[in-house]
Amino acid sequence: MLKTATLDSAKETAEELSPLQPVGAVAAMIARHMRAEESGPLVYVASTGRRRREIAGMLDVLLGGGEVAQFPAVEGYPGDGIEPGAAAMGGRTATLRWLMDADHRPSVVVTTPAALIRRVPPREALRGTHLEIRVGEAIDLEETKTALLKLGYRLDERVDEPGEAAIRGRVIEVFPAAAPRPCRVEHEDGTVTAIRSYDDATQRSVAESELLIIDPASEFLPAGDEDEEGDAPSFLCRYYAEPASFFDHLPDGEIILEERADIRASEVFAILDDLPVDETHAKAIREDHLDGETWSREVGARLSATVTSGKRSSNVPVFALEKHPYRAFADFAEPLAGKGYRVVVAGSDRRELRTAAGRAARMLKRETRAVASWAEVLDAEPGDLLVLEAPVTEGFLAHDDRIAIVCLRDLAGQRADGGASAEPELFAEGDEVFAIGDVVVHLDHGLGILDGLETIDDGEALSLRYADDDTLLVPMSDIAALWRYGGPASQVKLDRLKGKQWLKRRDEIMTAISDTAERMVELLKARQEAKASRLEPDRARYERFCARFAFEMTKDQASATAAVLDDLASGRPMDRLVCGDVGYGKTEVALRAAAAAVFAGKQVAVVAPTTVLAQQHFRTFSERFAPQGVSVARLSRLADKEEAEEAKAGLADGSVQIVVGSHAVLSDDVSFTDLALVVIDEEQRFGAEQKQRMRSLADELHVLTMTATPIPRTLQAGFVGLHDVSIVATAPVSRRPVKTMVGPFDAEKVGEALRTERKRGGQSFVVCPRIEDLDAMEDRLQAIAPELEVRALHGKMEPDAIDEAMLAFSRGEGDVLLATGILESGLDVPRANTMIVWRPDRFGLSQLHQLRGRVGRATRRGTVVFATDPDEELSEGAKKRLIAIEELSSLGAGFDIAGRDLDLRGTGELLGDEQAGHLQTIGIGLYRRTLERALALARDDRTAPDEWRPTVDLGARASIPADYVPEPDLRIELAILLERIEDLSGLKALRSEIEDRFGAMPQALETQFALATMRLRCQSLAVRALDGGPKAVAASFGGKDAERVQKRLGKPGRGLRWSGTRLVRECKSETAEERLKEAEALLDAIEG
Repeated sequence: MLKTATLDSAKETAEELSPLQPVGAVAAMIARHMRAEESGPLVYVASTGRRRREIAGMLDVLLGGGEVAQFPAVEGYPGDGIEPGAAAMGGRTATLRWLMDADHRPSVVVTTPAALIRRVPPREALRGTHLEIRVGEAIDLEETKTALLKLGYRLDERVDEPGEAAIRGRVIEVFPAAAPRPCRVEHEDGTVTAIRSYDDATQRSVAESELLIIDPASEFLPAGDEDEEGDAPSFLCRYYAEPASFFDHLPDGEIILEERADIRASEVFAILDDLPVDETHAKAIREDHLDGETWSREVGARLSATVTSGKRSSNVPVFALEKHPYRAFADFAEPLAGKGYRVVVAGSDRRELRTAAGRAARMLKRETRAVASWAEVLDAEPGDLLVLEAPVTEGFLAHDDRIAIVCLRDLAGQRADGGASAEPELFAEGDEVFAIGDVVVHLDHGLGILDGLETIDDGEALSLRYADDDTLLVPMSDIAALWRYGGPASQVKLDRLKGKQWLKRRDEIMTAISDTAERMVELLKARQEAKASRLEPDRARYERFCARFAFEMTKDQASATAAVLDDLASGRPMDRLVCGDVGYGKTEVALRAAAAAVFAGKQVAVVAPTTVLAQQHFRTFSERFAPQGVSVARLSRLADKEEAEEAKAGLADGSVQIVVGSHAVLSDDVSFTDLALVVIDEEQRFGAEQKQRMRSLADELHVLTMTATPIPRTLQAGFVGLHDVSIVATAPVSRRPVKTMVGPFDAEKVGEALRTERKRGGQSFVVCPRIEDLDAMEDRLQAIAPELEVRALHGKMEPDAIDEAMLAFSRGEGDVLLATGILESGLDVPRANTMIVWRPDRFGLSQLHQLRGRVGRATRRGTVVFATDPDEELSEGAKKRLIAIEELSSLGAGFDIAGRDLDLRGTGELLGDEQAGHLQTIGIGLYRRTLERALALARDDRTAPDEWRPTVDLGARASIPADYVPEPDLRIELAILLERIEDLSGLKALRSEIEDRFGAMPQALETQFALATMRLRCQSLAVRALDGGPKAVAASFGGKDAERVQKRLGKPGRGLRWSGTRLVRECKSETAEERLKEAEALLDAIEG
């Protein structure tokens, strides 16, 4: 049990605290208890999932690894119809397995009420239900496959989600359901040779291990050797004779309950109590959860403390808010050190930590000492100033241990522990990679469909189908002539193999793209020569403004902000586009840009396409700038005449520093004293005249535009000369992926979801594609959930009525907003977490994604149901869109969706009609390549990609063997990557990645790499062709290149002679391997 003194201290330390004890203070209290008591595992019940993750993370720092387990809740809430995800079920079963290990149980389990209330499999069902793989031990692939399937894993070609696995060649890839990243198991001759975790995005290894434990990805575990058939089970009570509770697995544990955890438990019980009494489905849901009486009994029997607010604050001030942060730190720390507190400066960025600790030491006039662990902090002398490299993001006071932790963010604000990063790769050359069934473009033959791979004498060839079912076989070695088109096969007119129309079309478009590139480069030159005022803000005011941001900046936000600040201080007009997925923090970048301008003494205009968006921005800017004494005004339909006149007068005399509005900002009677920056949200929704007006509001104007329409990497070159582009693609820490489901409209489930959302204090959206659908849907909603207040919204309402309806709903008025696609952008309702989209087949893919972004914007996870009409057959295009929106539901999926939407819809909105027409004719991949080359040539860039490509023919058999990479699409992808690489360092990196992923390369692939190396060397040496036979090898040059090489080499060395423009090396080589060596020697001689 917790000692009375510790519990009293916990109660005392935070009665005045709002909203809860700091994470670090709680973790320190638990760590202190673990040092003092030797008992069964301690269970800490946090109030939310986020608190669970943060406290567990801090405990890992304080207790060291291998001591802390997390027991998560499944997604959603009882009765919502959402299938639990593999990660949640894996986390639950892994912790239960760990608790069953009597010799190595965790010291602490951190969980939530929702996690404990849901029942679990009985102990006997979990015995032996995990798979262990060790380096050096034998492995049987069929047995492993069977075991993975029984544990609930799904076999897939690409493993990037928990609960997925792939068995290929000499490598097994598996994403253990309870693990943070997937793992790769290499084996040879039936023995495991290596186990490596890897990054699912880059596919590169992260760390090696001797042991891999694979826990179940499901709570429904077959007994013994049984194979489950039929539909997947849904209820524990129907699958197990007697489902257990978490408490059955931990009879000797003690519990610390966090304040408000009981409230969270009550919310779950309220949902369970409201389920229909007699309905079979509802009864099963209730039986899968503890009832309130059992919960109270089990928790009460183990409860040793409740962490509440207390009399003494455990918070550490945010010193960065002060004018002199380190002086404020000294004023805070000096009295504590005098009382014997050890003061610790902590953070994970080593360079920033060293700098901050040095400044802190000088201010306190004390020496610092680096410590490596919490144990060393506890052993330090009273009054010591310590430096701890650890992921601490919130300062706290551990009064019982007399320790004060100050983190980097407390001292340096948001710029600490999160430096700028390079722009992320949004597609791994996704416009170049194609697969079987895709439309491809052959440089010489045009559009065809890739039907598959066929075996030929020299390896494999791609079989392309053209008009009239003519077939063209393209050897893998010639794959460089093929490019992904990007459109659906059903909408493409295939070219004729023997026709000349394709060549004519291709040449015309190449010329047109070159003309476009020249215009773009001229525009870029004009931008670079233009002048603008340098905006360099008062540093202290700017830092204080940034420190009031309540969240950690993501690296992409930090990178975009750094780029904006550099632009503003450059002396040239900024024209930057910040492109980011829905809810990823673009507005924070705009706020900091505005702060830089205002604190440099200038004015800012923020313009949005709708009154609702403008009002949203007005609230945000007003709240953030008010503490700084900055005057923010609005100009929109919501401002009455008096307010508008005051705003205009303030802009004219300079007393208003920021104006936020819609089209009203562009009125002729609006004038500025010193406007330096205009921020434009969703510029593509304004007309051409309005765009021009915004950019001419003042001379030497800086322009920052924002869009939530993600621009794939494929098309970013299309903006060169028009905008600099910053991508915000990293999800905020608190952002969770929206749960996405596609299926026929089910009135009972829809009503249940809407009612449950209201019961937990939330709101819902129901979206229809057409105005004429709204009345019928309203009738259905009244029939299935008559107690809900439904409000309507559509585009034919008066503008003022639209704005009022949106704003009223965002204030919490109404339970359900029934609307058309007008919701697609602009409405931020933090309480809205559920959305039903009727007839999603009538929306575009990007529209569906934008709609999905309207829910789950606060702390709760959002849920979207795309409800199809059960009486309507879906078109092939609609099926593809719905498959895509369901598959691409992870955080940041907007960029993948933008690329997929190009395939399904087109590019006019992003590029304009002319460039979109070019892309639709020659396809995404070839368009990008051509535009990049045209832009480089227009700039006189000597690094422009060459159109010619060396041929290497040495009679060597090279391929990617099917027994090494079994999946045809993966062999195609690797062949493309191998042929597209343009330098030796890239080739080396690809080789490393392939061996990392698939194991040691076979000889045929080694030869392929040797030929690729020679091709790259030929390219750099201007060798047009390299060929060889039994008696000689030869390098062919173009006329001028041959003259240049002849002049440089002088008289050829021994065994070399010129034959026209060919340099011949006479040698005998009976095998391809010998010819490869002779060819290398010839290239060495040319290289000198």
